[in-house]
Amino acid sequence: MKISPHIYLAILVILLAACEPSKTSLQPQPDATQALQHHQLVTVDKNFKIVMGQTIYVPIYSEIYHHNRQEVFNLAATLSIRNTDLTNHLIITSVRYYDSNGKLIKQYLEDPIQLNALASTDFFINRNDTSGGLGANFIVEWVAQTEISEPIVEAVMIGTDFQQGISFISPGRVIKSQNNYKRSLSKPQP
Repeated sequence: MKISPHIYLAILVILLAACEPSKTSLQPQPDATQALQHHQLVTVDKNFKIVMGQTIYVPIYSEIYHHNRQEVFNLAATLSIRNTDLTNHLIITSVRYYDSNGKLIKQYLEDPIQLNALASTDFFINRNDTSGGLGANFIVEWVAQTEISEPIVEAVMIGTDFQQGISFISPGRVIKSQNNYKRSLSKPQP
């Protein structure tokens, strides 16, 4: 059975690509300040008409027990905020990180930022940062000037050691809603 030279070339390209280290995995991850430079800062004052908004609680596990609670397994966490609206932006007014005792560890935003339609942003907790403990959480607040579809706010935790790895998602839960949107109800004509 004779194999075409094109097949040999394709196999060689695949092998070389598999052996080449990923450039993105070797790059240091941007901190929150660098990541936020891609989003427009917004002023939310008394003239800003809020039509809807939410406060969302997101559980974060910076570490979890294993081996009968004898050891802890440290995890990196990425908070992801995704605008699911096809045409309208939303404003993220606050992203705060709390520890297991409810103590504020870090306020990520100094000023509100605009998240355009279908855009997303993220905030990262390093695996070595165990300041949050087992019961850490994010509180995310957002508002919009028009009725929009609600964003997806969730966290992804991941940790690897030697041959063992763990990852899971923690969805956000709305703990407070604000909806000032009034639909005009037309009365049926007699």
